[in-house]
Amino acid sequence: MSRTLFEEISRLRTEQLNPASVAMDSLAIEDFLRLMNDEDQRVAVAVRQEIPNIARAVEAIATAFLRGGRLIYVGAGTSGRLGILDASECPPTFGVPPTMVRAIIAGGPQAVFAAQEGAEDDPDAGAAAIAAEHVTSADVVCGLSASGRTPFVLGALAEAKRRGAFAVLVTTNDRQQVERFGVAADCIIAPNVGPEILAGSTRLKSGTAQKLVLNMLSTASMVRIGKTYGNIMVDVQPLSAKLRERAKGIVMRIVGCDYDTASSLLERADGQVKIALVMGMAACDAATARTLLDRAGGSVRRALQLHNAT
Repeated sequence: MSRTLFEEISRLRTEQLNPASVAMDSLAIEDFLRLMNDEDQRVAVAVRQEIPNIARAVEAIATAFLRGGRLIYVGAGTSGRLGILDASECPPTFGVPPTMVRAIIAGGPQAVFAAQEGAEDDPDAGAAAIAAEHVTSADVVCGLSASGRTPFVLGALAEAKRRGAFAVLVTTNDRQQVERFGVAADCIIAPNVGPEILAGSTRLKSGTAQKLVLNMLSTASMVRIGKTYGNIMVDVQPLSAKLRERAKGIVMRIVGCDYDTASSLLERADGQVKIALVMGMAACDAATARTLLDRAGGSVRRALQLHNAT
């Protein structure tokens, strides 16, 4: 490591020593765990302070989804694995195709289970990964980097911007310091969680902060495009016996009907929960429900409003 790089890394907020934990190896187990918990409680507050920036990213993601675009996470190590976790949960939670929310990790799929040291240091590989995804101006690319300087991520964001995509960076480093790295991002989300109790171990508070932010980005964006009705998931894909019964429960709860009626609605709706809901609440047939949902951009609430306005 060159002296210049050493000095750059040593100045990162994520690399600083935490004065609260300098003697943690001498603590009793319960005292140590209380220390961890005390530090973890700072994370939610730090994320809350970034809500204006998170909201800006959500608006861009929801707009991209409505236009047929994608959300693509890019990260290395812990950050990359968190992106994969969030992306993989979107299809079963919101009934979207796996192509809608994607995740790229430095070092490829094998890096999910075993560290691929050095993979994060190649900006050209990050750019190539974006090119391989055929990113366009319709997409949002979200880089995940605790330090805000991961070369793979910065290379990916630069290529995404070159292709016209909206670029987001989620980091726990100081915003001004990240900006000096020359990151190509339209929006920087930078919760200040403070130094880790184990210096430089960004799988701890930094990882927790990134997970909270990703929860917000994907969930708020999906809610924005009508993937829920109230606080209920309504785009469940009934691909298993358990999910078919869950779909019936959703229809029963929202429509206010019994089990047999819910089963009948879903059968006439070809198993599509949102169509069954509109049929039940608007007292219409499947074709009308489908038309209303198409006009409403897939939102059950807006479909019902359209029906009531006629």
